[in-house]
Amino acid sequence: VQTVKLAGLLHDIGHGPFSHLFEHEFLPRVNPGSTWSHEHMSALLLDSIVDKHSIDIEPDYLKVIKEMIVASSDVSTAEGVKEKRFLYDIVANGRNGIDVDKFDYIDRDCRACGIGSNFQHWRLLEGMRVMGDEICYPAKDYLSIHKLFTTRADLHRTVYTHAKVKLDDTIVKSIETAPNDELKKAKEIIQRIRRRELYKFCNQYSVPKDKLDHFKNITAQDIVCSQITSKVLLKEEDVAVSNVKIDLTRGKDNPLESIKFFKDFGCEEKFPITDERVSHLLPVCNQDRIVRVYAKKPELVEAVSEAFENLQLRMYGEKTQVHDTPTKKKRRFN
Repeated sequence: VQTVKLAGLLHDIGHGPFSHLFEHEFLPRVNPGSTWSHEHMSALLLDSIVDKHSIDIEPDYLKVIKEMIVASSDVSTAEGVKEKRFLYDIVANGRNGIDVDKFDYIDRDCRACGIGSNFQHWRLLEGMRVMGDEICYPAKDYLSIHKLFTTRADLHRTVYTHAKVKLDDTIVKSIETAPNDELKKAKEIIQRIRRRELYKFCNQYSVPKDKLDHFKNITAQDIVCSQITSKVLLKEEDVAVSNVKIDLTRGKDNPLESIKFFKDFGCEEKFPITDERVSHLLPVCNQDRIVRVYAKKPELVEAVSEAFENLQLRMYGEKTQVHDTPTKKKRRFN
């Protein structure tokens, strides 16, 4: 129990500045191909803390804590655990994605952002039981578990990856006040944010379901190369592109297919359940890929929007964006 508590307290200490933005947006740009993860960094920091402060802890005990921290990452060794394997699914669940980390941030972030949520984690905690080596749930809680994953996806769609995000952190203030000439461009960008001179959102589209398997991230170069006719000749530095992936924690797969259920507490049999056995209203696609395009200058919005439309026509044969590019209003003379 103590190892699980410590893993829960320490599993996120490896996050960089701005959390997932640092891991999934910044690092791939400055160090393409990097395998860095905040889980692995949490384990490294834990080693450093123990060494630096000469903490008296059994090596095997420390090893288990670190294994629980990285249990949902690519370097997980949880599958090789032969005794009490279910303990590795509590903090960071690599088996099916149901863990207390999600319970915590979903409840906290919904409250902080004023977003209503029908997901009740206490219901799952009261009904779960260990069967064999895994945590199982009452069959009647299938829709509650589905709500866990869809609420998480809604938070990513409406909060974490919102088209316009206001940010602030001590690192931003450090950049603003630093005397280094190398940070001049970064300072200018931060000042634009302070003055709300944000990049202008042009449009977005959701990648068609039949194109998801072969989708490659759209770049500013793709937009510029799709420009056909315009009064303005776009350059790559005029365009910003955001490629957003939102899923139910398992990419294109349904995480509920990895969960075992039981009929009631008098039953010793565990079994999987498929969506169609519960409801035909549940979504058949478990992943969204959204492409958002911004113009860095207000006067370029029309040109960027038109190029974005051309890109969609070339790739899919139709415009799949949320709304049409607004036509420029004619000036009225009195």
